[in-house]
Amino acid sequence: MVASLGRLLDAQTGRPGSCLEGQAPVKGTFPRDQHQEDTDLADHISTSKLVLERHFDASIERVWQFIVDPDLRARWFMAAPDDLRPEGTIGLTMDHDRLSDQVVPTPSQYRDFIGQSWTERILAFEPPHRMVFTWEQGAAGEVEICLLAEGAGTRLVLTHSRLRGREDAIDFGSGWHSHLAALARRIAGEGVADFWALVSEGKRAMTDALDGK
Repeated sequence: MVASLGRLLDAQTGRPGSCLEGQAPVKGTFPRDQHQEDTDLADHISTSKLVLERHFDASIERVWQFIVDPDLRARWFMAAPDDLRPEGTIGLTMDHDRLSDQVVPTPSQYRDFIGQSWTERILAFEPPHRMVFTWEQGAAGEVEICLLAEGAGTRLVLTHSRLRGREDAIDFGSGWHSHLAALARRIAGEGVADFWALVSEGKRAMTDALDGK
Protein backbone atom coordinates (compact mmCIF):
# COMPACT_ATOMS: atom_id res chain seq x y z
CA MET A 1 0.00 0.00 0.00
CA VAL A 2 1.43 3.37 -0.92
CA ALA A 3 1.99 5.89 1.86
CA SER A 4 -0.41 8.47 0.42
CA LEU A 5 -3.29 6.01 0.74
CA GLY A 6 -2.34 4.79 4.18
CA ARG A 7 -4.06 7.69 5.93
CA LEU A 8 -7.33 6.70 4.24
CA LEU A 9 -7.44 3.21 5.69
CA ASP A 10 -9.65 2.33 8.61
CA ALA A 11 -7.55 0.76 11.37
CA GLN A 12 -9.92 -2.16 11.91
CA THR A 13 -10.94 -3.04 8.37
CA GLY A 14 -7.96 -1.91 6.30
CA ARG A 15 -10.46 -0.27 3.96
CA PRO A 16 -10.56 3.38 2.88
CA GLY A 17 -12.13 5.06 5.89
CA SER A 18 -12.96 8.29 4.09
CA CYS A 19 -15.01 6.27 1.62
CA LEU A 20 -16.99 4.40 4.27
CA GLU A 21 -17.56 6.88 7.10
CA GLY A 22 -20.81 8.77 7.56
CA GLN A 23 -24.48 8.02 7.95
CA ALA A 24 -25.63 4.53 8.85
CA PRO A 25 -26.81 2.73 5.73
CA VAL A 26 -30.51 2.51 5.06
CA LYS A 27 -31.87 -1.02 5.17
CA GLY A 28 -32.22 -2.56 1.75
CA THR A 29 -30.06 -4.21 -0.85
CA PHE A 30 -28.91 -2.42 -3.94
CA PRO A 31 -28.57 -5.14 -6.62
CA ARG A 32 -25.12 -5.75 -7.99
CA ASP A 33 -24.48 -5.91 -11.68
CA GLN A 34 -24.13 -9.45 -12.98
CA HIS A 35 -20.49 -8.73 -13.82
CA GLN A 36 -19.67 -8.08 -10.16
CA GLU A 37 -18.41 -10.64 -7.69
CA ASP A 38 -20.13 -10.94 -4.30
CA THR A 39 -16.89 -11.15 -2.31
CA ASP A 40 -17.23 -8.90 0.75
CA LEU A 41 -18.75 -5.96 -1.11
CA ALA A 42 -21.51 -3.76 0.25
CA ASP A 43 -23.24 -0.60 -0.92
CA HIS A 44 -24.16 1.91 1.79
CA ILE A 45 -27.08 4.14 0.90
CA SER A 46 -28.64 7.05 2.76
CA THR A 47 -30.25 10.34 1.82
CA SER A 48 -27.01 12.18 2.64
CA LYS A 49 -24.31 9.80 1.38
CA LEU A 50 -23.74 6.99 -1.11
CA VAL A 51 -20.92 4.44 -0.97
CA LEU A 52 -20.70 1.99 -3.87
CA GLU A 53 -18.07 -0.76 -3.97
CA ARG A 54 -17.09 -2.78 -7.03
CA HIS A 55 -14.44 -5.40 -7.78
CA PHE A 56 -12.75 -5.56 -11.18
CA ASP A 57 -10.54 -8.32 -12.53
CA ALA A 58 -7.98 -5.78 -13.68
CA SER A 59 -4.96 -4.02 -12.22
CA ILE A 60 -5.22 -0.70 -10.40
CA GLU A 61 -3.29 0.92 -13.24
CA ARG A 62 -5.79 -0.30 -15.84
CA VAL A 63 -8.84 0.79 -13.84
CA TRP A 64 -7.20 4.16 -13.15
CA GLN A 65 -6.72 4.70 -16.88
CA PHE A 66 -10.47 4.28 -17.40
CA ILE A 67 -10.96 7.10 -14.89
CA VAL A 68 -8.34 9.61 -16.05
CA ASP A 69 -8.06 8.97 -19.81
CA PRO A 70 -10.82 11.05 -21.45
CA ASP A 71 -11.23 8.65 -24.37
CA LEU A 72 -11.69 5.68 -22.04
CA ARG A 73 -13.81 7.61 -19.54
CA ALA A 74 -16.18 8.68 -22.32
CA ARG A 75 -17.01 5.02 -22.95
CA TRP A 76 -18.61 4.54 -19.52
CA PHE A 77 -19.13 7.99 -17.93
CA MET A 78 -18.45 11.51 -19.24
CA ALA A 79 -15.34 13.27 -20.50
CA ALA A 80 -13.97 16.55 -21.83
CA PRO A 81 -10.54 18.23 -21.66
CA ASP A 82 -9.04 17.83 -18.18
CA ASP A 83 -6.45 19.48 -15.98
CA LEU A 84 -5.83 16.51 -13.70
CA ARG A 85 -3.97 17.76 -10.62
CA PRO A 86 -4.84 19.01 -7.14
CA GLU A 87 -6.97 22.15 -7.59
CA GLY A 88 -7.24 21.32 -11.29
CA THR A 89 -10.39 20.32 -13.17
CA ILE A 90 -12.07 17.22 -14.54
CA GLY A 91 -13.99 17.79 -17.76
CA LEU A 92 -17.44 16.30 -18.32
CA THR A 93 -19.75 16.19 -21.33
CA MET A 94 -23.14 14.52 -21.12
CA ASP A 95 -23.03 12.37 -24.23
CA HIS A 96 -24.93 9.41 -22.85
CA ASP A 97 -26.39 8.42 -26.22
CA ARG A 98 -22.91 7.10 -27.05
CA LEU A 99 -22.78 4.87 -23.96
CA SER A 100 -25.14 2.34 -25.57
CA ASP A 101 -23.82 0.11 -28.34
CA GLN A 102 -27.31 -0.10 -29.81
CA VAL A 103 -29.36 2.85 -31.05
CA VAL A 104 -31.49 3.64 -28.00
CA PRO A 105 -33.71 6.74 -27.65
CA THR A 106 -32.82 9.13 -24.85
CA PRO A 107 -35.55 9.38 -22.20
CA SER A 108 -37.37 12.69 -22.44
CA GLN A 109 -36.23 13.93 -19.02
CA TYR A 110 -32.59 13.81 -20.14
CA ARG A 111 -32.81 15.14 -23.70
CA ASP A 112 -32.18 18.79 -22.80
CA PHE A 113 -28.91 17.84 -21.08
CA ILE A 114 -27.35 15.90 -23.96
CA GLY A 115 -24.28 17.72 -25.27
CA GLN A 116 -23.78 19.96 -22.24
CA SER A 117 -20.16 20.31 -21.09
CA TRP A 118 -18.72 21.61 -17.84
CA THR A 119 -15.83 21.13 -15.42
CA GLU A 120 -15.66 20.18 -11.76
CA ARG A 121 -12.88 21.17 -9.38
CA ILE A 122 -10.45 18.47 -8.27
CA LEU A 123 -10.01 18.53 -4.49
CA ALA A 124 -7.51 15.65 -4.26
CA PHE A 125 -5.52 13.77 -6.89
CA GLU A 126 -3.29 10.85 -5.87
CA PRO A 127 -2.52 8.61 -8.89
CA PRO A 128 -3.33 5.80 -9.23
CA HIS A 129 -5.36 5.45 -6.05
CA ARG A 130 -7.60 8.41 -5.31
CA MET A 131 -9.40 11.37 -6.82
CA VAL A 132 -11.93 13.71 -5.21
CA PHE A 133 -13.94 16.29 -7.14
CA THR A 134 -16.94 18.54 -6.64
CA TRP A 135 -20.39 17.78 -8.02
CA GLU A 136 -22.43 20.66 -9.42
CA GLN A 137 -19.58 22.92 -8.26
CA GLY A 138 -20.04 21.60 -4.73
CA ALA A 139 -23.75 22.39 -4.50
CA ALA A 140 -24.52 18.67 -4.79
CA GLY A 141 -21.58 17.48 -2.71
CA GLU A 142 -18.31 15.77 -3.51
CA VAL A 143 -17.33 12.53 -5.22
CA GLU A 144 -14.38 10.43 -4.06
CA ILE A 145 -13.04 7.48 -6.05
CA CYS A 146 -10.62 5.15 -4.26
CA LEU A 147 -8.81 2.18 -5.82
CA LEU A 148 -7.35 -0.61 -3.68
CA ALA A 149 -5.45 -3.71 -4.76
CA GLU A 150 -7.52 -6.82 -4.06
CA GLY A 151 -5.78 -10.04 -5.00
CA ALA A 152 -4.99 -9.86 -8.69
CA GLY A 153 -7.77 -7.33 -9.17
CA THR A 154 -8.95 -3.95 -7.91
CA ARG A 155 -11.61 -2.79 -5.49
CA LEU A 156 -13.19 0.55 -6.41
CA VAL A 157 -14.96 2.51 -3.68
CA LEU A 158 -17.00 5.48 -4.89
CA THR A 159 -18.36 7.85 -2.24
CA HIS A 160 -20.76 10.68 -3.05
CA SER A 161 -21.17 12.75 0.10
CA ARG A 162 -23.19 15.80 1.18
CA LEU A 163 -26.29 14.87 -0.78
CA ARG A 164 -29.25 17.21 -0.40
CA GLY A 165 -31.85 14.52 0.30
CA ARG A 166 -33.82 11.64 -1.14
CA GLU A 167 -34.07 13.02 -4.68
CA ASP A 168 -30.28 13.34 -4.93
CA ALA A 169 -29.81 9.84 -3.52
CA ILE A 170 -32.10 8.30 -6.13
CA ASP A 171 -30.87 10.42 -9.04
CA PHE A 172 -27.14 10.22 -8.38
CA GLY A 173 -27.27 6.72 -6.90
CA SER A 174 -28.93 5.27 -9.98
CA GLY A 175 -26.52 7.22 -12.17
CA TRP A 176 -23.41 5.91 -10.43
CA HIS A 177 -24.87 2.40 -10.41
CA SER A 178 -25.40 2.46 -14.17
CA HIS A 179 -22.04 4.10 -14.96
CA LEU A 180 -20.15 1.58 -12.83
CA ALA A 181 -22.04 -1.25 -14.53
CA ALA A 182 -20.92 0.18 -17.88
CA LEU A 183 -17.35 0.47 -16.57
CA ALA A 184 -17.38 -3.21 -15.57
CA ARG A 185 -18.43 -4.20 -19.07
CA ARG A 186 -15.87 -1.97 -20.78
CA ILE A 187 -13.00 -3.22 -18.62
CA ALA A 188 -14.07 -6.80 -19.36
CA GLY A 189 -14.08 -6.02 -23.09
CA GLU A 190 -17.84 -6.45 -23.33
CA GLY A 191 -20.54 -4.23 -24.77
CA VAL A 192 -23.25 -2.07 -23.23
CA ALA A 193 -26.40 -2.79 -25.21
CA ASP A 194 -28.71 -0.25 -23.54
CA PHE A 195 -27.29 2.18 -20.99
CA TRP A 196 -30.70 3.70 -20.25
CA ALA A 197 -32.00 0.29 -19.18
CA LEU A 198 -29.26 0.26 -16.53
CA VAL A 199 -30.41 3.70 -15.34
CA SER A 200 -34.04 2.54 -15.06
CA GLU A 201 -32.95 -0.54 -13.14
CA GLY A 202 -30.89 1.63 -10.83
CA LYS A 203 -33.73 4.03 -10.08
CA ARG A 204 -36.06 1.18 -9.11
CA ALA A 205 -33.42 -0.47 -6.96
CA MET A 206 -32.35 2.75 -5.26
CA THR A 207 -35.95 3.62 -4.40
CA ASP A 208 -36.48 0.16 -2.93
CA ALA A 209 -33.26 0.41 -0.92
CA LEU A 210 -34.23 3.77 0.57
CA ASP A 211 -37.69 2.39 1.38
CA GLY A 212 -36.10 -0.57 3.17
CA LYS A 213 -37.49 -3.18 0.78
